[in-house]
Amino acid sequence: MMSLEIVVNVEEDLTRVAILEDDVLAELYYETAVNHRIVGNIYKGKVENVLPGMQAAFVNVGLEKNAFLYVADAVPVKNGHFDEEGFEFDTSKLSVADVLHVGQEVVVQVTKEPVGTKGARITTHITLPGRYLVLMPTVDYIGISRRIEDEAERERLHQIAEKIKPFGMGLIVRTVAEGKTEKEIAQDIDFLVKLWRKVQQKDKKAKAPELIYKDLDLINRMIRDFFSIEVDRLVIDSHSDYENTLDTLDYIASHLKPRVQLYTKKPNVFDTFGIQGEIDKALKRKVWLKNGGYLVIDETEALISIDVNTGKYVGGINLADTVVKTNVEAAKEIARQIRLRNFGGIIIIDFIDMETQEHKDKVLDTLTEATKRDRVKVNVLGLTILGLVEMTRKKSGKSLSHTLLKTCPECDGRGTVLDEKTMAARVKRKLNSVLQQTAAEAVLVAVHPLVASVLIGSGGAGLDKFEEQTQKNIFIKGKDELPIEELEIMSIGSKEEVEKKALPVQQGQIIDLEVKEPHASNPYNGITKLEGYVIDIEGGGKFIGERVKVEITRVNRTYAKAVLILR
Repeated sequence: MMSLEIVVNVEEDLTRVAILEDDVLAELYYETAVNHRIVGNIYKGKVENVLPGMQAAFVNVGLEKNAFLYVADAVPVKNGHFDEEGFEFDTSKLSVADVLHVGQEVVVQVTKEPVGTKGARITTHITLPGRYLVLMPTVDYIGISRRIEDEAERERLHQIAEKIKPFGMGLIVRTVAEGKTEKEIAQDIDFLVKLWRKVQQKDKKAKAPELIYKDLDLINRMIRDFFSIEVDRLVIDSHSDYENTLDTLDYIASHLKPRVQLYTKKPNVFDTFGIQGEIDKALKRKVWLKNGGYLVIDETEALISIDVNTGKYVGGINLADTVVKTNVEAAKEIARQIRLRNFGGIIIIDFIDMETQEHKDKVLDTLTEATKRDRVKVNVLGLTILGLVEMTRKKSGKSLSHTLLKTCPECDGRGTVLDEKTMAARVKRKLNSVLQQTAAEAVLVAVHPLVASVLIGSGGAGLDKFEEQTQKNIFIKGKDELPIEELEIMSIGSKEEVEKKALPVQQGQIIDLEVKEPHASNPYNGITKLEGYVIDIEGGGKFIGERVKVEITRVNRTYAKAVLILR
């Protein structure tokens, strides 16, 4: 039987919850002091825009971006029905304008977090989850969790639900209710009905847009949704949260209290359980398999692509055996990775080509079986005409990369930048365009040092040639803080005006400088930079990291020469 553990790490402004299956990280949840999850929150909102062409409306609920309400999530319950996959409605003959109008106030619940430029997804069909039940105040329906497979138990729970269900409301019996008594389940429904009455009372007093119900924090959601008899232990490294957890369990599941452990050792609990290392791996493109093969995972706006490679694995019997063994191991790891990284939407997998249908079926069966552990709905759709495996996973909040990483400001998320030669050519084109439109004699441009090196060329030959072509005086300054794809035109004017700004030192000037590094081709000399301008200090190589007094002996457009003044 699979072991199951929950590990909680609480820091000053961050809470992390990890779920381990057989000591392997399977799921990860984050919550910061600033950025709380809003899925499950209930708002009184105001309709801002109705878009018949999209069959949707935008609703102001008080968040940074207006929330998105699709017509199927807004129609009255009498026009549809509910099953365990959600509400289903026939909206083919129904316009959003029949249901919503600008200025209308609506009570809505967030079903999807805002991601990137998209606002939150909302619904008017409220659900309130408890320990054993989910209350649906706006729909008359009874559902039993699909994870409860025993037919006799399903029937018993259905009878209990029918008996305790409030008139006109609906219930879903959760997996954790399996084996529970009618009294335990009834206590849950009493709590949820009282909670719904409070929401209704707050709705009457609220003025849109306003939050009228906030879902539980991460630790309490974890206790409610994940902590059950199947969990071997719950480890928490915060004394106050440990005590609060025990207090909560006194009310909802006192028999689980012995399974809660307080972690007080060092190092960090995530390091002790090997979780931090797995998180670091989950942020990388390449994932190594135990047999030496590897996955390459790329996340885009449209889909997730996963490529399987044999890597270091050479197998033992023949090529076909090597391929199928790699693909089978890859299928198991892919199921774990998409769950751990919380990928949603379309996922395309390029397994290594297999010759026999038997091998293809084996890999697909392995992938399908491995995804059954996922709490989020996953569909393995099979092989496409191109031999790729297509699958989908329901979106449920931000992916791990969107939670922990941000877009690179230099490459804007592309993962690559222009090389210095390409950028140098772009700078020349830009300067040509600018200089053709002015009578000014000179220009000073700042670029990344690598680009400056290409523009200047060996011994200044590149810059000389460019000046000859443009018939202008051009000064190039290398600026470390500039991204490689940017240029900054710092000055345009007469040669004298631009030269003053381009050359921060003058011949004969005595100045204190810190020697930064040895000269690349002559380590006897030392190099420093002043406002991006290079100064070559004769004999400065043995004073790296020290401040020295120098005299400027020669000034060029791109660098100056200096000598040490002995004390």
